[in-house]
Order: sequence, then C-alpha cells, then structure tokens
Amino acid sequence: MSYNPVINETVLDIKPSGIRKYFDLLDDSCISLGVGEPDFPTPDSIRHAAAETIYHNKVPYTANAGMPKLRQLVLDYISDRFGLDGYEIQNSLITIGAGHAADLAFRVAINPGDEVIYTTPTYVTYEPGIRLVGGVPVPVVTDAAHHFKLTPDVLRAAITPKTRVLLLAYPTNPTGGIMEKEDLEAIAEVIRETNITIISDEIYAELTYNGKRHVSIASLPGMKERTIVLNGFSKSFSMTGWRLGFAVGPIEFISMMTKIHQLTVLCAPTTAQIAGCYALEQGFETGWADVNAMIAEYDARRKYLVGAFNALGLTCANPEGAFYAFPSIEATGLSCTQFCEQLLERKKVLVIPGDAFGDAGKMHVRACYATSMEDLKEAVSRISDFLDDLKHRR
Repeated sequence: MSYNPVINETVLDIKPSGIRKYFDLLDDSCISLGVGEPDFPTPDSIRHAAAETIYHNKVPYTANAGMPKLRQLVLDYISDRFGLDGYEIQNSLITIGAGHAADLAFRVAINPGDEVIYTTPTYVTYEPGIRLVGGVPVPVVTDAAHHFKLTPDVLRAAITPKTRVLLLAYPTNPTGGIMEKEDLEAIAEVIRETNITIISDEIYAELTYNGKRHVSIASLPGMKERTIVLNGFSKSFSMTGWRLGFAVGPIEFISMMTKIHQLTVLCAPTTAQIAGCYALEQGFETGWADVNAMIAEYDARRKYLVGAFNALGLTCANPEGAFYAFPSIEATGLSCTQFCEQLLERKKVLVIPGDAFGDAGKMHVRACYATSMEDLKEAVSRISDFLDDLKHRR
C-alpha cells in the first residue's frame, strides 16, 4: 500500500529538524556543542519538594488551563522580572513547554493564507509550525552587522495586506541577538499602524548579558492588547524534561488556546506543574539565586568561546542573549554542512549547520555553550586542529 496519498501533504513536504539528525551520529568520544539544553540539573530543592509531593499525594488532572496557584505565580513572576503587569489569572495558560504554547498560538492567530513575518536565522520549528496551520511564512533576514535585530524598515517592507502575525523570538536561537527597549519601540511604532498580532517567544528571557535585561514588547504602550507572550521553565530553571511552559495574553486569544489545549492534551503534566510552583516560590524567596548563578556561568563560557572563535579566524558576533555562539565559517571555504560533517567525523566535535535555521545562516554554524568549561576548551582545541588540517590540505 502507498501511504503518501493519505498522508497530509504539508506534513510530507516538511523537512525533518536540521538539529536532531546529527545526534544519531554521536558517541562517547564526541563533544557536543549541539544540544540547546542547560547542563545544570534542576535545583535539588525543586526536585526533592516535587518528589515528596508526588509520593505523598495523588497526582490527578489539573484544571485545563493549569493549577490556579501556578498561573498566579507565573503572573507574579513576569511582573517581578519583566514588568509585565495588569494581567488577571484568566489571561494565563500553562502548557507543555513553550513549543506547545507556540503551536497553540499559531492555531488561534493564523488562518489559511495569512502571512506571518519572522526573523531569520531562527529556531527550526517556526516555519513548519506556520505551514501546518495553513499560514504563509515570510522570513526577513537579520545579520551580524545589525546585531541580528529586526529593524523597522525591514519590517515595514515585509508587511502586505495579508500580513496577520509578527513572530518575535528574542533573545534569539541561534544567534544570541537581543532587542533592547529602543529597538522594540521602533517596531511597536510600525505595528500600531496595523492590525497585526504579535506572538513573542521569550523562552530565553532570563539569559541576557553585559548588564542588559530582557524587555518584552508587551510592556510597551499599546502592545499588551495585541501580544501573546510565550515562555517556560526549560532554559531559565534548567527544567527541559519537565516540559512546562506558559502563555499570557488577551483573554480572547488565551481562551481559544485553552479550548484547543483542552481538546488535545487536557492539561500540562501535574508533576511538572507542582515542580513549577516550587521553582517560582523558591525564586521569590532567594532572589532568583539559582537563575543568577547559571547566568554568571554562561556568561563566563560565552566570553571564552566567542573570544576563541575570533582568535581562530571564525568571525563571531558577540551574543547578548541565550546560550549560543554563531560564528562564520566562510573563511574555511567549506559549506556549513561540510564543516559540521567533517569536524564531527575527524575531530569528534558536534556543532550545527547554520542553514538548519534558514538560508540566512548558511555561512555559519551554531555552537551551544551550555556545557562545561572543560569541554569547551577541549572542543576549541580540536577545532583549532581541524582548521590547521584544512590549511595543510589546501
């Protein structure tokens, strides 16, 4: 039997993730700078408290939108950390990670044929997610010369009568670019002239450097009522496998997202929601000590790795957010895929081809510094040897 005629054509046409396929090639001798996952464990106090609660209590379904306690803690958190005030509990939804929140937002905000503007290079799931709901992806290129920021002129040029959504994802995976308040104000000025909805994926909001703090576009005048903010616990609290995220926005959007959530997954895992409550409660009690400690360690690794890439002749812009470096490999004469495959085969170091994040990244690779300094130094040593070998082969 041929199954192609009965499988959704869009699904058939979508390419697999350009990140995950490389992990099948790893072995114990490899150093991976590929996975976008904190190397820190979930803090002991969170794991122990969640385990105790699970052991001594039933673990039932929660309300579809999530535990009321957690929803309120989320609102308190985004107010405390990012100045996002004035939301009521009905403006929040607990999801199975920020990726699930993005999928729900796409389903609610995008009709077939609607155009969705997003920056590239960007995370691999956005373009397929837009296509799966019948939307039309409209990538706009950002580059190192402009610190990978979206500029108002570029945005204005991309808007057509069919534009319905602007997807913002800052700090950005894979470039580490951020948008500061003045950058977002310029974007908001353009958006106020339109009827465009903003979906703002802020999963790396805690991970900013150089003394800069994340600013959400929803905090600017006139933006709150048209913005769906997505975030979660994976990156900031080192809780990737717990699969816990959230969305906050206008009740008109959140209620529809909750309807889909109810009809598909019912609720986020109760165990993860319990852990999320402890994570936020502890954060308020300690002044976000665990979060701040991780940021300080990432910052040290960031400075080391970016400096090392530039010293090796792989020009690398200074990332001001997330935990990725995005060096150019143009000087090697290799394509990004050739660079990654040969580096993995010959020196057992995994980095990700930049074109996995869109054509705009094709002369770059992504290296994640959410790994130990010891592994980073060994990886740099092996990359240096690899580049020396390339020179001798020419």
